[in-house]
Amino acid sequence: MVSFEGVYSVVFVFLFGVSLVLAGDIVHHDDVAPTRPGCENNFVLVKVPTWIDGVENDEYVGVGARFGPTLESKEKHANHTRVVIADPPDCCSKPKNKLTSEIILVHRGKCSFTTKANIADEAGASAILIINYRTELFKMVCEENETDVDIGIPAVMLPQDAGLNMERHIKNNSIVSIQLYSPLRPLVDVAEVFLWLMAVGTILCASYWSAWTAREAAIEQEKLLKDASDDYVAESVGSRGYVEISTTAAILFVVLASCFLVMLYKLMSFWFVEILVVLFCIGGIEGLQTCLVALLS
Repeated sequence: MVSFEGVYSVVFVFLFGVSLVLAGDIVHHDDVAPTRPGCENNFVLVKVPTWIDGVENDEYVGVGARFGPTLESKEKHANHTRVVIADPPDCCSKPKNKLTSEIILVHRGKCSFTTKANIADEAGASAILIINYRTELFKMVCEENETDVDIGIPAVMLPQDAGLNMERHIKNNSIVSIQLYSPLRPLVDVAEVFLWLMAVGTILCASYWSAWTAREAAIEQEKLLKDASDDYVAESVGSRGYVEISTTAAILFVVLASCFLVMLYKLMSFWFVEILVVLFCIGGIEGLQTCLVALLS
């Protein structure tokens, strides 16, 4: 038998675990942004660890462009490359500074992303970092009139604070070098397996706890029936604080919850998140009420 609080705990653990997994998703598929030859990459999160004058510094996160070659997936294979500021900063015309396979840091605006990348590629840069004019990231796509894109260097969008911080160090005559790599998501995520086992363990513990408390309550009730008077017995008989659920029902709950998680992972959307928030609120209120009643009694 499983109590209601056990069921709510399991639902919370299942859904919260999936939300963590989804938050860490590395590849962002987009069916809205146009794709064409040379402009068909997935939008991937890119890790950008930095070194200032040879000393390891902050690590930033950017997003790869729809165009250009894909990045290395393992940190140990990614090269340490020096970063230089573009002159002009927007990189909408040929840079005045001579490049020898450095990574060029440019600002967003005045021309298209592909124009910036092409100019940087022709100037000899090994990659281009584009600073967004907001703190969030932006998906870089090709223009509608570009039918055949051929860009030979990776392009990565950085949030404004990260790009300006990197630019400030370079302007202070510091040598800034970075790595660019996009880690692959494993086929089997250990965190997902752990969360599933934790949720199933919660069900088993809740079942055992409910059975144990029900047995203790039955023994106590039996003692009262033997010792109390008839009037007291009539008053003491009432509804129980737990709900009996069979083993089959518990297993069915695990299966249905697992199917629900798969559906949640595949069909994640804004309205689905709102439904989850409502379910969390209902489950939390019910669980809090049960805990308060148990403590007061």
